[in-house]
Amino acid sequence: MYPKDNVIIADAHEYLRKHFRNFEFIWASPPCPTHSVLQMTRFYSEKLKFPDMTLYQEIIWLQKFYKGAWVIENVKPYYTPLIPPTFSIGRHYFWSSEKIDTSMFKEKTEYTKIRDNIRKMANMYCFDINKLKIIDKRKALRNCVHPEIGKYILNKIIEKRVIKI
Repeated sequence: MYPKDNVIIADAHEYLRKHFRNFEFIWASPPCPTHSVLQMTRFYSEKLKFPDMTLYQEIIWLQKFYKGAWVIENVKPYYTPLIPPTFSIGRHYFWSSEKIDTSMFKEKTEYTKIRDNIRKMANMYCFDINKLKIIDKRKALRNCVHPEIGKYILNKIIEKRVIKI
């Protein structure tokens, strides 16, 4: 979508560890399937998995070693989070270097209402769903953070930190 962007293809977790000092702002979204309430539907299945602790590794790492602004986003888990989130919006938790007032976002956002309709979701994110080269397009779209929410959070962090973007 943004041909002038520098795209790095690597293990994001390892890239963060090696290069975190090179950035003024970091937004991470570690894998969420093993934290999701969907995991509870696998209770009697061989597909039941341990939670992927990458989420907490990254939160702790950024809290202790990173001096810039950061946000980590993930779904609300089926368990009580090991590290309480800084704030939440809809079905997402956010851990952040900054506390942000999110009271203007109601629990039932536009995203929540249409998340099961792939075409409406793709239109909301402003890209052509047919160009996605992935198998489960619905899952990919459901994992996106609504652009207005992401923009709001970024703008609030810029205001608080005076980041030059």
